Order: sequence, then C-alpha cells, then structure tokens
Amino acid sequence: MIHHISITAQNPQHVAGVLAEIFQGKAVPFPHNPGSYMAVVMDKDLACVQVYPLGSQIIPGSGQDGCSFEQSPQPVEFTAFHAAIFVPISQTEVEKIGAREGWRVVRCRRAGLVDEIEFWVENRLMLELVTPELNDQFLAVAQDPNVLNHLLGETFAEIT
Repeated sequence: MIHHISITAQNPQHVAGVLAEIFQGKAVPFPHNPGSYMAVVMDKDLACVQVYPLGSQIIPGSGQDGCSFEQSPQPVEFTAFHAAIFVPISQTEVEKIGAREGWRVVRCRRAGLVDEIEFWVENRLMLELVTPELNDQFLAVAQDPNVLNHLLGETFAEIT
C-alpha cells in the first residue's frame, strides 16, 4: 500500500546508498529537492525511500499548485516518524551494515508479540526492519484480530 516515504539525513547521498544496499536496490538522485537522493527497488511497485537534506520541509502549494521544498534554519535532530519495512536480507547482514556505519542496530520485541530490528539511520532516525526470518511472525501478528483488538482497543472496533 505504501509506495514511498521520505526522510531527512545529514548526508542524503550516503544514507540512500546504505538503504539501497539493505533493500537490494539502487541509489539515484532525486531532482525535485536539491541535494536529495532515493533508495529505489526496481520492482513492480517501484518502492523507494526519498532522502532529503536535514531541515527539508514540504510546504503546500496554493490552489492547484503542487507542494514545494524549503529548508528550515533550525532542523530537528530526532523525529517521531518511523516505518516498518520488509527487507530481503538477514538480520546478520543488517547488523554488519549497521556496524560498518557505526549506527545503532538492535532486535526488539514489540508489545511482547513481534520482533523487529531497530535500524537507526545516522543514529537519529529509526526504521523498523523486518527481515525474511521475521516476516511470517510479523504478518501473523498484524493479521490476528485478537491481537489488533488488544493493541488498538476501541479504535479497532471502530474501524472494523
């Protein structure tokens, strides 16, 4: 359902390259925001992560005009943004890449139900990586109505 996301980084080209390695895709420039790159998987969904320079903001246009990019003079270091992303490589490979980059990588159990790998891009932005060995568990939990009811409570009843 989600075809792409965007994040910010201190070094967008490098981060896009590392993410492309993890996704087994390619890193390419993203021309619509100077200094930006994309980690893209050239499959039927054309999934990608756009990596903008730290401080980039997307500003709404007026009327029928699309959005534009601006740079904040005071970028934030941490953000509440995160995404759970399936990756085609093993936990060991993710850990090796994280160690090489000096980035925090830790396997965590969420809500006592499902394991994910926290991958801290530049040690400031967290992506939850779901490797092939974790995917069946992740999908089983995500599709179990009893678990969703437990996690979401009344909200689950409202959306079903």
